[in-house]
This record gives sequence, C-alpha cells and structure tokens, in this order.
Amino acid sequence: MNTANKNRHLRKATVNSFANYAMVILAFVVIKLLIGQKMLSNSMQSMLVPVCCYIVMAVSLNLTVGILGELSLGHAGFMSLGAFSGIIVSTVLKEAVPFGPVRLAIAILVGGVVGGLGGVIIGLPALRLRGDYLAIVTLAFGEIIKNVLNILYIGIDERGFHMATKEANLVLSEAGTAIMKGPMGAVGVTKIASFTAGFLLVLITLCVVQNLVDSRAGRAILSLRDNRIAAESCGVNVTQYKLMAFVTSAVLAGASGALYGLNYSSTVAAKFDFNTSILILVFVVLGGLGSIRGSIIGAAVLTILPEALRTFNWIKDYRMLIYAVILILVMLATNNPLLADLIGGLRKRITPKKTKTAERGGAEV
Repeated sequence: MNTANKNRHLRKATVNSFANYAMVILAFVVIKLLIGQKMLSNSMQSMLVPVCCYIVMAVSLNLTVGILGELSLGHAGFMSLGAFSGIIVSTVLKEAVPFGPVRLAIAILVGGVVGGLGGVIIGLPALRLRGDYLAIVTLAFGEIIKNVLNILYIGIDERGFHMATKEANLVLSEAGTAIMKGPMGAVGVTKIASFTAGFLLVLITLCVVQNLVDSRAGRAILSLRDNRIAAESCGVNVTQYKLMAFVTSAVLAGASGALYGLNYSSTVAAKFDFNTSILILVFVVLGGLGSIRGSIIGAAVLTILPEALRTFNWIKDYRMLIYAVILILVMLATNNPLLADLIGGLRKRITPKKTKTAERGGAEV
C-alpha cells in the first residue's frame, strides 16, 4: 500500500470516527433539549440509561463478532459480573464516598475490571476453539455465571464484608445491610446512574473500540478474521490478538453492566440470561457486522421501539408481535441484493470521483 492509499484510508477512518462521535453528541443535545422542554415522557426518559448500556454492549460485542469474527453468546455474563460488582462497590462506599457521580465512576471502573477478569478466565481456554464450539462454550459461561449469582448471599456490617451460598449462613448484625439475596438478586440499591454518565460511557466506548480497530493491533485482528492461516504465517500472534479483542469487549460489557445495575433499585441475575445475549447479538447483526455506527443505531432503535409501540392504544396488545415482524422485514431488506446494489449506486453518485492523478498517488492540479 503506497503513501497516498494509506493517507486516504486514514482520512476515511478519521471521518467515520468523528461522524460517530458527532451522531452521539447530537443525539445527547437533542434529548436534553426535549427533556428541558418537557417533550419527552417519563417512560421514554426511563429508557435513556438502558439505551446507553445496550449501545455499549452492542459496540463491544461487535468487536468480537464483527471485527474479530468469532461468535460469542455469553456477553450477558460479562454484563452481569459488572452489574453486581458495581452494585456491591457502590453500597460498600456509600458512606465513604457520599457524592453519587464519583461513586458511580468508581463502580463502573470496578465493573469493567471484573468483567475483564471474566474475559481473561474464559478467553484463555475458550479462544482455542472457533465457530460453533466457541459459541457453545461462551453460552455455557453465561449460564454458569447466572446460576452462581443466584446462590450468592452478600452483606456488609461493622465487622466487614460477608458472603455465603445459603441465606442461613449469612449472619449480619442489626445495623448490617444485605446487598445480594440469592434468587432475589440485589435489593435496596441506591440509584445513582444518569443519562449523562451513560452518554460519557458511550463516548469512551467509541474512543476505545475505534482507536483499537484503526491501530496496528486492530489490523492484526482484522487479518485473523479474513484469513487466519495467512495472518499466522505472517507472524501474527493469534492467541494474543484474539484475547486482546475478547477482553476489551468484556471490560466494556462489565462497565455497561455496572451502569445498568445502578439504574434500578433491584436487579436479578435472571435478567442476564441467554435471551439478553441473543438480543445484543441481534443489535449487532441488524446494524451490520463490523459497523460501529450500525451497532449504535440498531441498539437504540430496537430498545426504544417496543416502548414506542406501547403509546399506540390500538396496537399495544400486539406490540411484541409487530416488533418481531419489523425485525424480520428489516433483516430481509438488509440482505436483499437489489437493495444493496441500489444503495451502492447512490453512494457512488454521492462520492466524488477521484482523478487519475490522485489514483496514481500524485498531487492533483
């Protein structure tokens, strides 16, 4: 690749990255204006933090599925690790760090670290597998995490931190607080999540993922997706770069989980089951594998759509049926070759033609 082509590729990557930032910032400003003018209902406002969480989840999963090219069905497991670790940290630091935003930032950081540790634990043995086998292992991991969290009883009192696998074994003083109660999950959580924090987490996620994809390591990860044997023959360390993408994805999922868990007064492990992993995968596939912007739009639209359909009284009883039909129609449309040719033709007309001089790498007069 000559210098002109390299510069052209860098300019295109930079424009795409800034377009994603601009889209997210514009959406944030518009939503804030709508909230200020009281034009957004309470039910829609309650969806803002979950939308941010699902955007982070979709973008991070796209790093594994779209960029790395490996199918993972346990992404909700990393989210659950971040959610409950974030809730525990927030509860423990409630008196030491009374300022909510600072405590939230610490909880998100801890959630990301715990999610990353989970990514390392599952990634080291599992990434030796590929395709359906890797999908089955990650699916099993997500279910194991959910079932382990279902039997955990965690509390804190003046004597310190307590953990047990049976409710009778969790002995707390009268002033103690039970944080997790097995199948009941985390209860009595102080809600400190905010839309602004979700917006910042989305920006951080975009910064991490886009810079990784556009870096030398990102090109190595893409080469593994396109042709693993050729990449390995060129000296690309398969295990290192696969683990890098997988753990980065898990860290972001854990951070998203911490924000999600601190948005509700109670959170149960059953929320982070196989269906949640599939839902996030649907966001990624619908938006386009490898497309960061598509993941953002797909997660936002598909999260808001069921709630938006509820506002129409004449279809609210059939909203999930309509939601499923819309999903099918969109998937059929996006995989239609005629539509793809039409969009490609429009793109060629919009994109200015390059001169022969520029194509040879020379300066255009």
